[in-house]
Amino acid sequence: MSPSDPKRKLRSRVTTDGLDRVPHRAFYRGAGLDDDAISRPMIGVASTHGETSPCNMNLRDQAEHAYRGVQEAGGTPREFTTISVSDGFSMNHQGMKNSLMSRETIADSVELVMRGHAYDGLVAYGGCDKNLPALIMAMVRLNCPSVFVFGGSTLPGMFGGKPATILDAYEGAGAVMAGDMAQETLDRMERAVMPTVGACPGQFTANTMGMVSEILGIAPLGSALIPAVFSERMALGRKAGHLVMQVLERGGPYPRDLITRKSLENACAIVAATGGSTNAGMHISAIAHEAGITFTMDDVGAVFERTPLIGNLRPGGAYYALDVHRLGGVPMIAKALISSGHMHGDTLTLSGETLAEAVKDAPDPDGEVIRPVAEAIDSSGGVIVLKGNLAPEGAFIKVAGLKKRVHEGPARVFESEEDCMRVIRQQTYKAGDVIIIRNEGPAGGPGMREMLGPTAVIYGQGMGEKVALVTDGRFSGATRGMCIGYLSPEAYGGGPLGLVEDGDIIRIDTESARAIDLLVDDAELDKRRAALAARPARRLAGVHEKYAAQVGSAFYGAVTHSGAAEWPMDGLDDE
Repeated sequence: MSPSDPKRKLRSRVTTDGLDRVPHRAFYRGAGLDDDAISRPMIGVASTHGETSPCNMNLRDQAEHAYRGVQEAGGTPREFTTISVSDGFSMNHQGMKNSLMSRETIADSVELVMRGHAYDGLVAYGGCDKNLPALIMAMVRLNCPSVFVFGGSTLPGMFGGKPATILDAYEGAGAVMAGDMAQETLDRMERAVMPTVGACPGQFTANTMGMVSEILGIAPLGSALIPAVFSERMALGRKAGHLVMQVLERGGPYPRDLITRKSLENACAIVAATGGSTNAGMHISAIAHEAGITFTMDDVGAVFERTPLIGNLRPGGAYYALDVHRLGGVPMIAKALISSGHMHGDTLTLSGETLAEAVKDAPDPDGEVIRPVAEAIDSSGGVIVLKGNLAPEGAFIKVAGLKKRVHEGPARVFESEEDCMRVIRQQTYKAGDVIIIRNEGPAGGPGMREMLGPTAVIYGQGMGEKVALVTDGRFSGATRGMCIGYLSPEAYGGGPLGLVEDGDIIRIDTESARAIDLLVDDAELDKRRAALAARPARRLAGVHEKYAAQVGSAFYGAVTHSGAAEWPMDGLDDE
């Protein structure tokens, strides 16, 4: 919707034009605006700035440059902020139930401000696992001129002469429990792994979704992997401010022009090719849902299967976001995948160019951090979907860096993460076990907790590929080992995970079969299903109660509304 289009006015004119808008204009004057500023397009500049985590702490500083960019390009920027719940601080306790819930709250809150104030466009900065997809979801829901910017990651720390990250601290705790590391060594490591503000520097959820934002076309190409503390982020901010005004002037492309089945497949391809976070599959489905596109775990899995793994990135590999940025960033990877036929080149970017046009001058892969497709690390992606009688809809596992690809063993069943952690700390589990953590799904938790605590400690204890861990909860992008999550349907909703008993044999095959099966005959499972006691009513309140009542299956992205909301004023003439 161009401001010069006589058939459609700027959305913000509903708050500024006419005799009965005198009070509205008075409020703007109280906010320091003059006639000229009030006459310009109103652009929301949102961020998740705050002291809730280092991931978000410099986002307001970055957003100030976008604010100036909007002004330079002829708009009137309006700053606002929203919440962020840090996975880092909520990990491994009840607080983690609030993490995935925050994705919906962030999207809802941005929608409320943008609709309530009738802003004409949006620049939004996110910096942590759930606020990245949340802000993109809001943009697609609103379908107004929008530019997303990931705030970037921290620089890797150095410990013992080698790069180190927060994952090393998690696994170090397990090593101390196992007697393989001195407490004093871990104390020094704790002080070294997070040297600056920014998100985790490996190919964990934040960097994965940062890459996804570029490939979807809703973020400037080359933006995501710039470290949070690099000065070039000042110029990037001004560019974002100019870009949102260009989209407004041109009348596109809008978010739903960018979010198509092809671009969603491209997003899955960048996750698979780089060994990205398992969380990304669910977030991509949720973004698709906002555009009215049904894009399930099956659709995600199909792309994962056909995309080669070319990124040698942590946690499955050796390198970091900083290394990819220095070599050419996301455009380098996209160019390679388009050339090999693993990514669609005809999707749109914010500049109006196709993805292929926008990345044509990117450098070729270096061969070590990012391999050429012909020399791929694996013929399929770093994340795959498993199905079987234990996961009829499916489950995700990250196989990048996984050495043991088949596991069969007896189930060790836990009804919550806390029950499981007590056993892990005491090291009373055994090699070969299949550790089951259930009732942690979207509705069952509620909130689908992330299990980096158990998985990292297991790995630190030297048992990372000697046991398997299966859950209807989630995993961190930093998780590695034989860890299967997002199992759907969840136990709380009647899924077969709720029928598993201690000692049952479970077979997991991440190679040819791509399967996870409970080796118990159907007759016995029918008997168990019939014997299940009626679930006692839970006492929930507040956001947990609302979320549990609304959230759907992880198979569809764990979303809470029917999708593709329409802006109520579109197509209407303002009086």
